[in-house]
Amino acid sequence: MQVAPPPALPLRIVGTGEYCPRRKVPSSAFDARWNKPQGWTERHSGVAWRAVAGADEYASAMGAAAARAALAAAGRDLTDIDCIISACSVMEQPIPCSAALLQRELGLGASGVPAFDVNATCLSFVVALDLVSTLLASGRYRCVLIVSSELPSAGVNPDDPATAPLFGDGAAAVLVEPADPHSGSSVLAARMETYAEAASACQVRACGTRLRIEDGADAFIAGTRFEMDGKAVYRQAAARLPGFLDRLLGLAGLPLAAIDRIIPHQASGKALAHLQRALALPAARMSGILHDHGNQMAASIPAALHHAIQHQGLARGDTVLLIGSGAGMSFGGMVLRY
Repeated sequence: MQVAPPPALPLRIVGTGEYCPRRKVPSSAFDARWNKPQGWTERHSGVAWRAVAGADEYASAMGAAAARAALAAAGRDLTDIDCIISACSVMEQPIPCSAALLQRELGLGASGVPAFDVNATCLSFVVALDLVSTLLASGRYRCVLIVSSELPSAGVNPDDPATAPLFGDGAAAVLVEPADPHSGSSVLAARMETYAEAASACQVRACGTRLRIEDGADAFIAGTRFEMDGKAVYRQAAARLPGFLDRLLGLAGLPLAAIDRIIPHQASGKALAHLQRALALPAARMSGILHDHGNQMAASIPAALHHAIQHQGLARGDTVLLIGSGAGMSFGGMVLRY
């Protein structure tokens, strides 16, 4: 029996913004560090440049700058916001939540505006947007700010050729409101699947409660570094993503040909190429910013969405596919009408 798609949830993205740290590091710097031929790092990572945050460009400061840009684009004021969500892979500090620090950075520390975190690693933004669509539909909130602000440079091993050249720091923000019934803006479908058998393929073991300073300073320090089993991640993506996309599009009641713009997580050059081949995605409709941003973890999808709106002709009424994977290991996506 064929199941009807779920009802669309009226949601309108009214403004987007991003913040890129001032310092830009070219891939040629990694070539020199590791005595590789010129262009080796860029060919292997797909990244030509990435931004690295300075001491004054901490996560909440970058997030606040992106948020102000989104507010300006929407023609809204700080007083319009009635909920703040931080959607990041790594918190600025374990306690309090990053959204509270962002609220304070925006000058709203005495406002009482609810602020909380959503963490699904690189899928945090997609999961937060899905959650917000239901909150707006229920009438709980009217104007929600979602911010993804990431500093992978703080946790990547600088001597690891597999990860150090791949990641970039940065922040992106999206302001969302309930859509007017006549506008057509809506979430058509959202889905997430988690396969925790591969949970150790991407991890940071320290700074939580499992690995403690009492276990030894050296072990603790080593555990603060990001660890990734690239082959395991690739196997999971190759096995799971095609079926996941079919199920997501089935929920939306749309074929891939009906998607006007595809915005994938900017994982790596090889991952994006595999995604395009495995899912038969049309390259002309894919948005990519990996080349001059690097993998910005949870900020990758909203930053790519921002660029699609600002520079790549994404127009009102277009149908958009957000899709990616995250540590856990999870796959997530959303089909929305912009």
